[in-house]
Amino acid sequence: MDDYRAIADELAADIAAGRLSPGDRLLPLRRFARNRRIASSTAARVYRELSRRGLTVGEVGRGTFVRSAAPSDEPALAEPGEARVDLEMNFPVLPDQPALLAKSLGHLLRPDALAAALRPVGAVGTAAARRAAAAHLARADWAPDPRQLLFAGNGRQAIAAAIAALVPAGERLGVEALTFPVVKGIAARLGVTLVPLAMDEHGLTPEALRAAAPLRAVYLQPALHNPLGITMPARRRTEVAEVLGELDIPAIEDAIYGFLRNDLPPLAALAPERTVVVDSLSKRLAPGLSLGFLTVPAGGTQDFATALRSGTWTASRFALDAATRWMADGTAAAIEEAKRSDAAARRRIVTDRLAGFRVRADPQAYHCWWELPDPWRADTFVAAAARRGIAVTPSGAFAVGPGHTPNAVRLALASPPHDALADALDVLAGLAQGAPEDTAPE
Repeated sequence: MDDYRAIADELAADIAAGRLSPGDRLLPLRRFARNRRIASSTAARVYRELSRRGLTVGEVGRGTFVRSAAPSDEPALAEPGEARVDLEMNFPVLPDQPALLAKSLGHLLRPDALAAALRPVGAVGTAAARRAAAAHLARADWAPDPRQLLFAGNGRQAIAAAIAALVPAGERLGVEALTFPVVKGIAARLGVTLVPLAMDEHGLTPEALRAAAPLRAVYLQPALHNPLGITMPARRRTEVAEVLGELDIPAIEDAIYGFLRNDLPPLAALAPERTVVVDSLSKRLAPGLSLGFLTVPAGGTQDFATALRSGTWTASRFALDAATRWMADGTAAAIEEAKRSDAAARRRIVTDRLAGFRVRADPQAYHCWWELPDPWRADTFVAAAARRGIAVTPSGAFAVGPGHTPNAVRLALASPPHDALADALDVLAGLAQGAPEDTAPE
């Protein structure tokens, strides 16, 4: 047995015996490695193995905590936690989705169609896929040119390819001061330096762009920003587009949540010559249905296609063909419309159950940002919530750079049923109204 698995077995036994309790925080990775006299890479494998077994939960910037219990179908919110309510990850899958999606897949089971779907496909996909995707991704007064569309395995790979194509190793990529955590990992692997850019209640500020120059590119989320849930108003989009042009900086626009606000055009509508739009099916349909999209500026297709190929980030033909069918026959559009209604309903639950607290997000967002009341700190609140079987994400997971992080948590709203979400928010509201010492384990 590998050494890391033996160490993981020891910790698993401590958890089972109660020597490590639900909500306990494990040692930071480097300290754990020093104490055990093992390599940091081995320590990282131990922590990944515990997470894979469902025994721990954690993110960059937060730490690793003993999970309250193994997941079950029925979430229990009373202490001690019997199960886990996931307000940490967004998995918006509606009850009627499987039947709708299955109905459109019959054609792929024909031998001739299946034979085509089993062949490899390049970054440019197929002509049918480009036409269907261009029509489906269009919103407000903007529509992508099918000739400028490329396909990745998923949204994260689309982001990685865009960064790889625009920012050489050792160069600087501007990002919002609070950003999608995956971007931090991608930048580290590509050797790219992240530069945090200041934000206000409307999103990225034009002044921050000017102050940070020179930059090779900027990654930003104008619609339903993750984690803040805010949407950049039209005037701010225009100002940002003007500064990008003034400084000659290309933009990577993450539109993965943008389908929830299909009334607003992307930043690419204002600066098509310098904006790469990345999108995916993970939120539009389901996380297990993997396909990413890149809409690139005219004349730049080859560079981005090369990045996709070199990173082995291209889509599979089967996923591409299935998605083409769903986009072309209206199945994807029907599911997305239902999700817009679902997201709005969940946000109304938040407004009701967390009334009186400082919570902000677009009314259509599947997540919200909660600025915690004193004397709570994000890490202690996360641990207290975990002891009650509720997983939330602290602000540190999204912060770029070593500076001060807001005393806040992000709540992902899409995964639990509506009644479980309401109950979980009631529990969290009760926690926030108390003090940390009232919730500490005995």
